Amino acid sequence: MIYITYYLSPIGKLLLASDGIFLTGLWIEGQKYYLNVETDKLIQNDELAIFKKTKVWLDCYFNGDKVSSTDLLIKLNGTSFQKEVWEILQHIPYGTTTTYSAIAKEIAKRRGINQMSAQAVGNAVGHNPISIIVPCHRVVGENGSLTGYAGGIDKKIKLLELEKVNMKNLFVPKK
Repeated sequence: MIYITYYLSPIGKLLLASDGIFLTGLWIEGQKYYLNVETDKLIQNDELAIFKKTKVWLDCYFNGDKVSSTDLLIKLNGTSFQKEVWEILQHIPYGTTTTYSAIAKEIAKRRGINQMSAQAVGNAVGHNPISIIVPCHRVVGENGSLTGYAGGIDKKIKLLELEKVNMKNLFVPKK
């Protein structure tokens, strides 16, 4: 069974998922890669301890407080490569950004190889199952492009602005 609850945020309705102990998902309504399971496996439970703690975390975050993903019990389900990328995301400081290329270089360094594909990193970032808390919105293109946010570029901009990121050199790519 997957337990779910909802949170109304300044960027839209959020769906939270849990296995009963850990937070296993957080999606912005309508985002790409939204929870995709049969509805008969979902049980709404607004009283789970992890949901209560996550909602307090989200309240603090949307009030502009600096909070960390390590404040919550989370479980990231994915491939070993995805988990490696998501672990790096959790260390991007509040109010800052990094690039897909920088993450790819970090993974290459950790693995002792010459290079890693920034595109592969982008794919893993896009499949992050715990948006906002695992801050994939803090990853931008090497040239400052605000690309690749499954929740939508408008939401990415709002989250970065909330964190008071210097947006001077960031831009929305032309289609």
